[in-house]
Amino acid sequence: MAARSNARVMWRMLGLARPLAGWMVLAVACGVAGFCCATGVPVLAAEAALAAVGAGSLPWALGVTVAVLAVMAVARGVLHYVEQRCNHYIAFKLLAHVRDLVFGALRRLTPAKLAGSDSGALISTVTADVELLEVFYAHTISPICIAALMAVVMGAFLGGIHPALAAMALASYALVGIVVPVAVSRASGGEGRRSRDLAAGLSGFVLDGLRGLGEVLQYGAGASRLEELDRRSAELVASQRRLRGRAAQGQAATTGAIMVLSCAQMLLAVWLAGAGLVTAEGAVLATVATFSSFGPFVALANLGSTLQGTLAAGNRVLDILDEEPLVAEVPDSEGACPGFDSITVEDVSFSYGQKAAGEKILDHVSVSVEPGQIVGIQGKSGSGKSTLCRLLMRFWDVDQGRVALSGTDVREVATSVLRDAEAFVEQDTHLFHDSIRDNLLIARPDATDEELEVACRAASVHDFICSLPNGYDTMVGELGDTLSGGERQRLGLARAFLHDAPLLLLDEPTSNLDSLNEAQILKSLSDQRGRRAVVLISHRPSTMAIADKAYSMDQGRVS
Repeated sequence: MAARSNARVMWRMLGLARPLAGWMVLAVACGVAGFCCATGVPVLAAEAALAAVGAGSLPWALGVTVAVLAVMAVARGVLHYVEQRCNHYIAFKLLAHVRDLVFGALRRLTPAKLAGSDSGALISTVTADVELLEVFYAHTISPICIAALMAVVMGAFLGGIHPALAAMALASYALVGIVVPVAVSRASGGEGRRSRDLAAGLSGFVLDGLRGLGEVLQYGAGASRLEELDRRSAELVASQRRLRGRAAQGQAATTGAIMVLSCAQMLLAVWLAGAGLVTAEGAVLATVATFSSFGPFVALANLGSTLQGTLAAGNRVLDILDEEPLVAEVPDSEGACPGFDSITVEDVSFSYGQKAAGEKILDHVSVSVEPGQIVGIQGKSGSGKSTLCRLLMRFWDVDQGRVALSGTDVREVATSVLRDAEAFVEQDTHLFHDSIRDNLLIARPDATDEELEVACRAASVHDFICSLPNGYDTMVGELGDTLSGGERQRLGLARAFLHDAPLLLLDEPTSNLDSLNEAQILKSLSDQRGRRAVVLISHRPSTMAIADKAYSMDQGRVS
């Protein structure tokens, strides 16, 4: 994927905010008005002080001035509050929208594009990177607009006193609001990317350790894993410390620049007054206004240490949104909607992208499944059995030949129709951290309790569920660790039965079951004969015994 410039990333992220443009205008308007009040308070106070000593004049009485100052001070607080509320409303609405877009993109990319992806990096992108966009939407867009408009306002005010004062102020604003943050951003950019990569690597390492905790304990590898965890954590902490150091340096540079530039403006004002080019009153007001007007530009300067990381996060999010799936979904409006008369694999050859050239997983395979049939496929591990099921589901597209549903190439069938026609149970069933009921209802959210029970009885798991303290409302542990492999497998079968698809694809459905539960499952599958087609993958001869037709696979070929 072609690299994006920072300007392109900002433009794309701004495009996502277009529906909330009205709120952005309100935030910027409140911000500009608030900073005008913040600058106006010391300027008006200075004007009042000058008037009190006879060096200036006020358009109204001193009491009115005090009242105006009080109103401006209160207005500053209210306007700042409204600005922040608007910015955070925009940010949180957009973050929710971006999350929807990211998860939608991931669903389209699964599984072909995401097979073998770094899970830690992916988790970091969909969590930390998306959250980091809040800095852009809440603390970048509005401050930039406010700073630009305040530069215009202050340039006009100071230009009314003398053009040189306006030029000096604008140059100061540019130095504080552009030069300093750009320099800090460039200095911390590489470290920001390194810190994010370290965080992603640490997330992946922790996730991998949790999944393999049993093996770690079994083989006494805890000390070495902990040592590696400490090392990775120390690297991340050191990187974050360097980032904070660069941020502190940027803040120090900003503070120093403001003091020097304000003093330079004061000296310029004194020189102009001495030369008779401005009044003493004008010189004082110009100096006070300049000293009090750096707030919007300090906000930009503070972005320097975070903006590069924010844009990098936005770029990674855009990478996901722009990623083209290897298997494109077929929308309902464009795809065919055939019923289930048969599914056929016709002279199919296939190899995964990461495989060496010419190394085929399937080699000219032809298989047919008719309605009501139980078709068995057996073969040793690595022979291509599971790959065949994934091609039937169109998780990947074939290299040669075709897979056809009722005579229609699955590449032309609407994806939703294909998913409704098929139910796939893999050997390792995934259960979400939710109740058993909700895990099952994924297959059919509108299923009744009676339909749920029928499916579970067919999968020989109803009695087990009823033996649990909360029955169907029992919570499943993270990754299903509170259940045995056989129990998870039977729940996966129940989920497939509940889906009620005309084609059932079962990849080693009894591998984790004892002989008694296997017999019950096979009886249930046998009872499905004539009602739905079943593709049954297994290496057990006992499982193959119920098949109406059996194929044998070896090195990607069928016999």
